[in-house]
Amino acid sequence: MYKKIISSIVLVGIFAGCASNGYNQSQDVVPAGENTKKGALYGAIAGAVIGGLTSGHNNREKHILQGAAIGAAVGSIYGYSLDRQAAEMAKALDTNVDNSPNAQLNPNKDIIVSKRPNYVQITFRDRMMFATNSDYPTPSAIQKISQVSSILQKYPQTIVQVVGHTDNRGSFAYNLDLSKRRAKAVANLLKSDGVTNPIYAKGCSYSKSIVPNDTPEHMALNRRVELYLYPNQNAVIDPCR
Repeated sequence: MYKKIISSIVLVGIFAGCASNGYNQSQDVVPAGENTKKGALYGAIAGAVIGGLTSGHNNREKHILQGAAIGAAVGSIYGYSLDRQAAEMAKALDTNVDNSPNAQLNPNKDIIVSKRPNYVQITFRDRMMFATNSDYPTPSAIQKISQVSSILQKYPQTIVQVVGHTDNRGSFAYNLDLSKRRAKAVANLLKSDGVTNPIYAKGCSYSKSIVPNDTPEHMALNRRVELYLYPNQNAVIDPCR
């Protein structure tokens, strides 16, 4: 039985890899990325195992193949949704998807869209979002968040987490309050735009600096607001650690 399951997974995995190469419904084609391929593979494995374990002896091979095929299709949708959301967000925000581990260290980019294995991360530089020590969004911030809202409305099941980060000037408690208020301000902007997704706001103070707070340039990199887009509750992380 296990040999049949493994061989079925290989066959359906190959099929899933061939079938998940792009979204061809419009001229604006967004190729499926690694999330799509991983989702198809994991779905095929789960579907094949379930099909093999829940069927009778005579129909087991047939159910293994059917389960793998269904699982691969469902997994492809899961992964593809992340790929698609990342690409659409980047386009709406006039940037590109940058998955480099050092993407946030580029001082010339005010917005960074990254696609992680289980979520999409959008980083906004503090300088374009808020005035110093303020939690009132700038006109530029309002415009950018509105563009995010328009994409989120197409994915109402996506869980949104808004996170504020500061540098280490002032006390931890002061910066924690400021980072929370800024995260809530962005969350409220999304809601006022009509976004019905689950939205959570969290402040991290300066507990998760991306570089040491040893120069004004580094402090500017650490002051940021991040949006995390999750497909489900199991993907949610603690962004302050």
